[in-house]
Amino acid sequence: MSKVIKVLLVVVLVLDFTIPADAWIVRHRRYRSTRQQYVTAKSAFLWDVSKDKIYFAKNADVRIYPASTTKVMTVMLALEKLPMDEYVTVSQRATQVPPTSLGFRPGEQYRVKDLIYACLLKSANDAAGVLAEAMAGSEEKFVDMMNQKAWAIGARHTHFANPHGLPSAAQQYSTARDMAIIFNEALKNPFFQKAITLRYRIIYSKNGQRHFLKSHNRALFSNWKQEVIGKTGYTREAGACFVGYFRRGNDILIADIFDCHNLRRWGELKWIIQHYAGVNL
Repeated sequence: MSKVIKVLLVVVLVLDFTIPADAWIVRHRRYRSTRQQYVTAKSAFLWDVSKDKIYFAKNADVRIYPASTTKVMTVMLALEKLPMDEYVTVSQRATQVPPTSLGFRPGEQYRVKDLIYACLLKSANDAAGVLAEAMAGSEEKFVDMMNQKAWAIGARHTHFANPHGLPSAAQQYSTARDMAIIFNEALKNPFFQKAITLRYRIIYSKNGQRHFLKSHNRALFSNWKQEVIGKTGYTREAGACFVGYFRRGNDILIADIFDCHNLRRWGELKWIIQHYAGVNL
């Protein structure tokens, strides 16, 4: 070994033992801060449910608009309160929502489970309205049920104003942490677990009206090495949103992202999962 290399090694060792430990901590924090700057979304959260460990949080308790991730709560309540094979009737009001919708007609009847598929895959706003009225008689009464459920499961910084997540005159908000809590509760239902894995589904009304559903979850079509399964959302005021889960060995991890630019949503979601959960997608 040359004298130059020996001198350099001695210098490194001296610095290692003489620089205060808190200086290394500051350097590490700056590095982590730089990494977090990649995430342009307003809020994001990565939670290992199995170990109850948080791997990443950016503004996790700051209010966000949930957009169509709201439908996770709507579907969860429908799974609790309605028979899956029961037919329910479409009202005039339920058809009067902006897209995304399936164009239901007043008087048509659909099975509850098919309306759930429509909510989770196609994010159909009219399907969410039909389910809400079937459970509570009106959207207003159903919203009370939604907020009571959110409070009961610990999502106490959430307030829903409708069953679909469209912009509302009434206050409607949640947080990345709360939406992870809500999704985790829904995930306990086997039907929900299965439904959100589907890429495609065809549903029919009682009189044979056909609707083709394709999942809005682009992660299912991106040839990632592992599936990330969940529910999307988007409005102008909410930005692009997603709440979902993936597995790491036997553990279940929930990841969500809110108020992201639509073109960056999937890249940022993938980046968070790879860098903070250590899962190669």
